[in-house]
Amino acid sequence: MNTKIKEYRQKLGLTQDQLAKLVDVRRETIVFLEQGKYNPSLKLAHDVAQVLKVKIDDLFIF
Repeated sequence: MNTKIKEYRQKLGLTQDQLAKLVDVRRETIVFLEQGKYNPSLKLAHDVAQVLKVKIDDLFIF
């Protein structure tokens, strides 16, 4: 799975650590999400999309 999380995160000027704190996960989880090595729960995908101000469909490429 590919994601655009890093692209949207950087557009907002957020670090991985900041995004992790905003969605209540560890920074490593954000790293794995950005690398496409972790399939998030629907809640986590929703939370990340909400923080990044995009739709879930904009973040994940299946």
